[in-house]
Amino acid sequence: MGRILVGTASWTDKTLLSSGWYPPEARTAEDRLRYYASQFPLVEVDATYYAPPAERTARLWAERTPPGFVFNVKAFSLLTGHPTRPGSLYKNLRDKVPDKRNVYLKDVPEDVENEVWDRFLSALQPLHDAGKLGLLLFQFPVWFPPGDRNRERILRVRDRCAPMPICVEFRNAAWMDDEHRDATLAFMSGHRIPYVGVDMPQGHRSSMPPVLAATGDAAVVRFHGHSERWDSTDVRERFGYLYTEAEMRSWAPRIRDLADRVETTYVVFNNCCADHSQRNATRFTDLLAS
Repeated sequence: MGRILVGTASWTDKTLLSSGWYPPEARTAEDRLRYYASQFPLVEVDATYYAPPAERTARLWAERTPPGFVFNVKAFSLLTGHPTRPGSLYKNLRDKVPDKRNVYLKDVPEDVENEVWDRFLSALQPLHDAGKLGLLLFQFPVWFPPGDRNRERILRVRDRCAPMPICVEFRNAAWMDDEHRDATLAFMSGHRIPYVGVDMPQGHRSSMPPVLAATGDAAVVRFHGHSERWDSTDVRERFGYLYTEAEMRSWAPRIRDLADRVETTYVVFNNCCADHSQRNATRFTDLLAS
């Protein structure tokens, strides 16, 4: 069996900070990251979706965590075709994009796109150099359907990021419907790109079925919870869910089976409300070890 790393999708959420999960002495950002890294071997950085990171920040992450600790990093929204606030771009690029609430990749000049790519990846170099960068998570939106054009887009993303490895999460269920599932997994396997399996509410426009697949050297499973308010614009309502013991027990053998087929399996609890994800990640680690 390959190694299984379990962690959460954040260590700085405001509701987590007020939940009492951190000890009283963990007062600073450095204290909290050091404490988090003493509890889990993995964290997913989601803040990089909303604004690209600074190289200094990535260097501090590497310095403040022990050997073997791993960061998975979510790609900046512009790079996955999501709406992006111009104010989240680097300051010297903001006057080069349309003056509107949100811009998309199609709105951005090629030289701006290239600079965003270069600076985003360069900022993560300290993590990569330290051996602490796991995977770059590219979560594509519901308007990213299966087809040759989008498969080519995935390959361009993979090549652009190399040697930093990527993984791909879809939010358009057609990639995994009866007509396209085999072709999707064959494409991902043929190019050794890890497919991100998800557990999430069903019946919504962005819902993906809970398919697990070993399509690369690593595998990823993200647990989004089963909130009844998945369509809410309030992220606390969308992800406000605590997995039950029975739910986690049902998932443990599936994760072990997946880990038998890859070198590393990344398990991320993204039900980030209060300390729900930390509590679930701790218990799930125990279940995998039992």
